[in-house]
Amino acid sequence: MTSDAIDFWFSTGSTYTYLTVSRLPALAAAEGVRFNWRPFSVRSIMREQNNTPFAGKPVKSAYMWRDIERRAAMYGLRAKVPAPYPLNEFDLANKLAILGLREGWGIPYIQASYRRWFVDGQEPGQEPNLSASLAEVGQDAARCVERAGGDDVAELYDAATQEAKKLGVFGSPTFAVRGELFWGDDRLADALSWFRHGRLLP
Repeated sequence: MTSDAIDFWFSTGSTYTYLTVSRLPALAAAEGVRFNWRPFSVRSIMREQNNTPFAGKPVKSAYMWRDIERRAAMYGLRAKVPAPYPLNEFDLANKLAILGLREGWGIPYIQASYRRWFVDGQEPGQEPNLSASLAEVGQDAARCVERAGGDDVAELYDAATQEAKKLGVFGSPTFAVRGELFWGDDRLADALSWFRHGRLLP
């Protein structure tokens, strides 16, 4: 955790995270705030906690999709819902995010893969989303998939997940500001307030 930035803990595969990744770079530039993008496995943490928020819960799932649709419209984003969920290649999608962030193409790749998921109905980590999103950021899919499957990326992924768990992160997106956690896309304004003032302002 850094004091000069907001740690943005996220998992590609989290539905509400679409709303955050789609607007965060522009918001960071407009607000003059740096965000430290931290991919982790929210799925493994949720399984440990026996937390299955939407699986087998059709009424709650229907609310989630409508809520995302409403909020996307508020932000000027497109959202064709329901999108494919849950992801079949959850871990690969997140390992590609880790690789991309290390190599400098991560943020536009994450945005591209989410856009194809929520606009075109193509799952991140699978074809055709995988190759198209990587090509969009100038990367070769075969190379990236091989690198993302390496032990070094797996170790970074596991270490990030353990760090998130130690901090008390249980969902995506979560914003961490000097020991305080703010869970959910709708808590981003609170995280910004805490970052600037050390408290929430009305």
